[in-house]
Amino acid sequence: MTPEQFLELTRVLPEPLLLVNSEGQLLAANQPVAAILGLRSQELQEKMLFDIVTESTNDMRNYLQACSSSRAMVLGIITLRKNDGQTLICRSQGAVIQPWSPESSALILLRLESRTTASSNFVLLNKKIDELAKEVQKRQQAEEALWKANEELEIRVEERTNAVKETLKELQLTQTQLIQAEKMSSVGQMVAGVAHEINNPVNFIYGNLHYAQEYIEDLLKLVQLYQQHCLNICPEIQEQIELIDVDFLIQDLTKIFQSMKVGTERIRQIVKSLRNFSRLDEAELKKVNIHEGIDSTLMILKHRLEALHEYPEIKVNKEYGKLPDVTCYPSQINQVLINILVNSIDALEELAINGQLKDYPQIHIQTEVIDENWVCITIADNGPGINEEVLSKLFDPFFTTKAVGKGSGLGLFVSYQIIVEKHGGQLSCFSTFGQGAKFVIKIPVSRGAIPCTPIASVMS
Repeated sequence: MTPEQFLELTRVLPEPLLLVNSEGQLLAANQPVAAILGLRSQELQEKMLFDIVTESTNDMRNYLQACSSSRAMVLGIITLRKNDGQTLICRSQGAVIQPWSPESSALILLRLESRTTASSNFVLLNKKIDELAKEVQKRQQAEEALWKANEELEIRVEERTNAVKETLKELQLTQTQLIQAEKMSSVGQMVAGVAHEINNPVNFIYGNLHYAQEYIEDLLKLVQLYQQHCLNICPEIQEQIELIDVDFLIQDLTKIFQSMKVGTERIRQIVKSLRNFSRLDEAELKKVNIHEGIDSTLMILKHRLEALHEYPEIKVNKEYGKLPDVTCYPSQINQVLINILVNSIDALEELAINGQLKDYPQIHIQTEVIDENWVCITIADNGPGINEEVLSKLFDPFFTTKAVGKGSGLGLFVSYQIIVEKHGGQLSCFSTFGQGAKFVIKIPVSRGAIPCTPIASVMS
């Protein structure tokens, strides 16, 4: 009970009542006590009980100790020292409201009664004290119930907050995946559009090179016939023949046309790789040659594999097995290949830039048939490898070890979804820190193949 609660409860009682603690500190007193002492209520604040009685401090402490340890009302005699110097002997009745505990001292209610006053109100006061104790008990019970309700409410709020956070995380992930899918779709459309626009003029040039070469060869034969049969050539023509070096021109034109054929054929192969990589017309399941997808992806990444002044060329070793056509989503498989290859290239480039390359940078790609229902693609590098802490989070969404702005943390997560969820396959990573990393992709030859436990695993 607080002093304010005590005053509120005792305001209407005519009996002099004091609220003290077991150390004798005067916590509150009602108006009748102030009137007996000839003081104002404010003057009683922060006083000790020992200040207003004539009994010794030791005697009063013993009395308060008895009140603190007793469950019944403890009777006593207290002599009050009034403000005018007179004394008043009072009968005291002490009742503990809050027992002593290690956390707080006891609260004791003292009822004072002049010995000259009739005790007709004694029974009434005891009744009111009992009612007061019951009220205090009710308030304590209400406080306990309120505390319990608050605790339950906090637990529910925390549960709801966690649920909202989880939902928000899922929404953010879904949004990011949609944005990523839209980006890939846009890139695919752009690549397909560029490939189409390049393909038409290149085909025109390639188709006409053959005829242009034949026409030039006919003209050169004609020039050679003129040289053989027209012996009397005018000085002006002879001077021009020597100026343009006709003999060299005849020899070099053949080489030029051959180079032009090789160049246009190279452009046609690049365009074919771009179209194979984008595969906009293959959004549904389709039988495809996995090796074509790998080659197309390597063609797209060719500029990343070439040597620069910071690091040497990354050599790609291909060990292709004899694979059957695989029923899959071709553009999505290509996305997985490019995600894994880009990670390997980034790791090798970082080693080279930091001057930590021990061997020539290499990526090894191997394909093989597991059985009649399954094929396997292995992509390994001799990069820095992956430590156990990173390896355990490798397929988590938004997890990346790359600098801000370089990686979204979705590449391997999306790859996991494509291989495991879309194709019912397996995606595993095997790595030891300092000894490179190896990604193993297992996919069924057809969607009707014997099911394999869909799992993305990491092993060191």
